[in-house]
Order: sequence, then structure tokens, then C-alpha cells
Amino acid sequence: MPSASPPRVSVIIPAYNAMPELTRSVTSAMEQTLGLDRIEIIAVDDGSTDGTGEELERLARGCPALHVVHQANSGCAGGPRNTGLDRARGDFVFFLDSDDYLGPDALRRMVAMADENGTDIVLGRIASVGGRAVPRAVFSHNQPRTDIFSSHAYLTLGPWKLFRRSLIEGLRLRFPPYRNCEDKPFTAAAYLNASGISVVADYDCYYVRYRENRSNLTLTASGLAHRMDGIGLCFETVARYLEPGPRRDQIMRRHVEWELCGPLRGLLPRESERDARERFFPEFRRWARTWVTDTIFQRIDAPDRLLIHLLRTDRFEDVLAVARDAKRDQERGHLVDKGRVYWLHPFFRDHTADVPDVCFDITDRLPVHHHLDTARWHGGALRLTGRAAIEGIDAIDAGTDVVLRKYEADRPEIRVPATHDPGTSGFAAVIDPATADGGAPLERGLWNLYLDVRAQGVSRVVRFGGSREGRASGEATRPARRAVTTPRGEPVVVVPYFTPYGNLSLDVGEVAHAPEDAPCRVTRTAWHGARKSVLIVGGRLTGEHGGWVRLRAESGAGAVREVAARFERGGASGDFTALLPVGQLTAGRWTLTLRLEDRTVVVPCVGNLASTRWFRFGRPYYAKPLTPRSAPALALDVAPIRVVAGARRRLRRARSRWARRWIR
Repeated sequence: MPSASPPRVSVIIPAYNAMPELTRSVTSAMEQTLGLDRIEIIAVDDGSTDGTGEELERLARGCPALHVVHQANSGCAGGPRNTGLDRARGDFVFFLDSDDYLGPDALRRMVAMADENGTDIVLGRIASVGGRAVPRAVFSHNQPRTDIFSSHAYLTLGPWKLFRRSLIEGLRLRFPPYRNCEDKPFTAAAYLNASGISVVADYDCYYVRYRENRSNLTLTASGLAHRMDGIGLCFETVARYLEPGPRRDQIMRRHVEWELCGPLRGLLPRESERDARERFFPEFRRWARTWVTDTIFQRIDAPDRLLIHLLRTDRFEDVLAVARDAKRDQERGHLVDKGRVYWLHPFFRDHTADVPDVCFDITDRLPVHHHLDTARWHGGALRLTGRAAIEGIDAIDAGTDVVLRKYEADRPEIRVPATHDPGTSGFAAVIDPATADGGAPLERGLWNLYLDVRAQGVSRVVRFGGSREGRASGEATRPARRAVTTPRGEPVVVVPYFTPYGNLSLDVGEVAHAPEDAPCRVTRTAWHGARKSVLIVGGRLTGEHGGWVRLRAESGAGAVREVAARFERGGASGDFTALLPVGQLTAGRWTLTLRLEDRTVVVPCVGNLASTRWFRFGRPYYAKPLTPRSAPALALDVAPIRVVAGARRRLRRARSRWARRWIR
């Protein structure tokens, strides 16, 4: 009989001839730290003939939470998943493929993330076993609450996620009966209707792998015949839930690049010419004409633009030729002409080919190699030195400007010309916050720094600071704050800092001294000498105070940690110290404030507070001070150090030394 209360998670496992990987998959669900009393496992044997059904029955005899369903073969993974959905009772469902497996703490972490943030879908970090490709961009950091328009979540449309079951049932979602691409329309519909999405990036939740006999449906049903229905349904799903406009274009672009141009280039040449011409080409042409707007066309890469143009103009032979020669043509060079850079494809400016130049324009795709050498104050001006160059463009008539753009403000940008070192890519720029805006001081607020890098009439504007290999000093890592005086004699504090993505910004307008009515003043922020994960915040009351002071840390997810401050000498002098055990905080961004009875005071970063590292449960963690865009409140970015990822970054840097050599 079913339990009185529903389980938190229904784990649905579709299984067809899944031995021997099946055992690891099912036991990974049985061994979840969330507890079997809060999980039901629904394993659906889809007409297997290799002992899969018998193995499921054996496992179920020792696990009351495992429910086995046997059914005739449906020919696709969607059929058994739908059977599992029809029987699921959990608050959430998780689709676990029979050749993959879960990390032991995966479901507990994902359920906690959904509960804390009220989100409908949770993505847990995916790890590769045996070389199977996995998404990476979306898992760069934990995201308590996001959506598909402001994150990389939509790049992963596999079903291996935690879904709130009420979302699925409210939409009456089920998987279509396709052998390939059946999961993408399902996940797309859920994404487009979710109240919020969470990302667990600090733990390997899901492990994907190929079967030993390479019998994954992804491999055995990889031809166009198994994909076309799913691709078409992807486009129709987006159109159903999004009105025409920028948001639809943003999401459609993913399908144009991955589901239209990718298979067209990689799979169409493998088909017989008759099938390619009569069966598949008309559908690709219809999708290109129906769903690829001019905005999408301008934003996709040149090889995809060329294919879309040829599809729209009904040129089958040319599409097939371009697809067959794609790898060879990708290595062709480029031409600089009147400030634009063009891909030298054989069709470029061939009057017999009749293809417009826009299909070959790669100007906005050229990488810019840049890094910051130093960022130091000279008096009241910030002097920046570094190097920047456009890849593949000789430094003829080279130049660089530093561009300041105010965050979320509709006002003209500010350009600061840099001096350029002839013959190299080195530059130096001086930003005087008191006069930078045409002789006027910079407005208070957050200013992001960009570089306008030029050569041979080509201009590329990029965010500055993201690549800082080989920096010369710690000053460039965290430049000190500086109080400057405006022409009116007003003291203003300017704080240069790096965003979590490593880009340089300026926080202008931090009050240079505490307001007259502030009940206290922070005089010290430092890491404890013996305990590297403990932050010391010291201060002094500015008036009479007979109550208490507490240091408060609040995360973006709403979690709160408070510690009481200790007064010196019984509190008579008004000096206090608070010790915050940062090492006990969960990963995320934490903002610090002081609570004094009925008042709240932000905690500024006093002095040059550096990052710190420590070990927790045998794993390295770090805390990095950040300056938020709003005001002087100190924030800490707390996260585990990804040792393997760090090693990979060092390897990539070693491999890219050749790029830095030619920059020099």
C-alpha cells in the first residue's frame, strides 16, 4: 500500500537491454543520502531480452522503494519514461538513464536548492565517464535562482534534471515517441514555463557514460530519420510559448545552431542523395525560412549564415557541397577590407556563386587577446598598463582606447585614449575619476571597463580584465581603493575591483567618511592570523550605545549567519570585534552588515583585504572579497576550489603561450 505522505522524489529509470550498466545506475538511486523513505524508484523494463528485467526484480527484493514495471518494447526512451510519470507520486521527478548514475548526495542537494528558492527545475552538475561530452558553461558557479534568458541553462536539454512534478502535470507534458531528440521538446517546454531554475555546480550530481557495447540510443539512432520529428517539435515548442521578438530569437538561436545547422552539416552528406534531396532538404529549407529571423541570421557564425542563405534560396547542390567540405573550408584564411574581415570561402565574391558578403563577415567573431599588467594609483588617477591585439590581424595602424560604460544606465560611454607602444601590443591609459567625463567627475555608480582594440581599420570592443595571465604585481589583482577630490572639493572614494568573471570595474561614490548619524564606524576587516577561514571585523561606536552589536552574513539564497560582537573592556570604550567563521558558510555570495538594535550598518572593506583559502572536509575552499554594485557593503564569494578545473586551466594557459608571444 502507498505511504500516507508522498515521497519527495520519484526517480524514473527507463531500461532496455541495459546490462551490465543497469546495476550501478539503480544502486546509485538506492544509496542516496536523501534516504529511501523519501524516494521512490520506478524502473521500467521496456521489453528487454538480456536479463535486465530479472536484474531489476532481484534488486527490488531487497529494496521496498524500488518498483519494477515490465512492458512491451516501445522502441524509444520516451515510452518507459511516460510509464514512470503515470505512476509517480513524488513532489519532484528525476529521470535517470540506465547507463548513467547519480552522485550519492545529488538528490538531497537538488531538493534543498529547489525548496530554498521555490524553483521548478534544478540542474545538477554533470560529469563525464569515458569521454562522453557534457555541458560546462552553465555549471561555472551555483545559481540559486535563474532563468533561461540570463543563464546558459538552455544549452542543456537532456532530461537528467530535477523537475517539480506539478509543473509537468500542469502542462500535461509527456515525451513524444521518437528514438532521438525526444527529450529536447519535453525539457524545452518545462524550461519555458518554469517559475525559476536552480543550478548546483559545486557537486558532481550526474555521471553520463557510453555503454560498453556502444548501444546507447544516442549512437544507434543518430541518423536524420530519427531526428527530424524531434527537431521540428523543438521549433514548434518555442513558438508555442514565446511571442516573436528578442526573447524568442535568443532561444531559437540555440535550435538553429544545434538542431538545424549542426545536423545539416554533419549528417546530411551521409544520407543517400535521393533521401537528402527529397526527404530531408525540404524540411531544413522550411525551418530556415520559417524560424530564422534576420536577427538570428546576423548573430550566428559565418558558416551557419552561409548554410541558411543557401537553404532559403533553395540551392540543394550548394548546400551539400558546403556541408561536405565544411572541415576543409573552416581552415581557410581571411581578408581585411574597409574595416571588415571576411572568411575566404570559395564562394566569397565569386560572381557565379552569388552569395552576399554578409555570409562571410567574421569581424565580430575575431578573438581579442588581452590582459592587464598593472593597475596602480598615481596621485588621484588610476594608471592601467596591459596588452591587447586582435587575433590574426597584423598590428598596422594599431590603437587602443579604454571605454567606461555605466552599469544599467542610459548615458553615453566615456572614452579614455591610451598610449600605444609602436611595434607591440602594449598600451597605457590614465583614468582620472575627477575629470574623466569631459572635465567633469565620474557619476556615482558602477562603471564597467572595456577595450576598443583597433588594427588595419578593424575595431573590436571587449570587456577588459578577463585574461590577466602574467600580471606583474598584486596591485593588478586587487587595486587599492582611493579617496579622490572632485573639482567642487567633494571627497569621493573610488574602488577598482574584479567581478566574479575576472573583469575590471570601478565603484564610484563610496562615501569617504561615515555619515554624521552613523551609530558606528568599521575600522578593521582582516583574516585571522591562525585561522584563515575566520574574518575579523572591528569597529567603534560613534555615540552612546547600551545594547548589542551583531555581525550578519546573508547569502543570495536568503540564508543568514549571525555572530555577536565582543566589546573591549566591558564595552566602556565602544570598541568591538566580531569573528565570522566564513569556513562554515555554504558556497555562494554573502553580504556583510552590522545590526545594532534598530539600526543596520553596512560593513565596508577597510584596507586591502585579500582572498583566503582553507580546507573543509579534506577539500580546498576559498573566500574572495567582492564589491557589489550598489554601495560600500563588503561581500564574500565563498566556493570550493575545483582542483581538476584549475589544472586544466593551467594546461590551457601553457598551450596558449604561443598567442601571448605574438602579442608581445
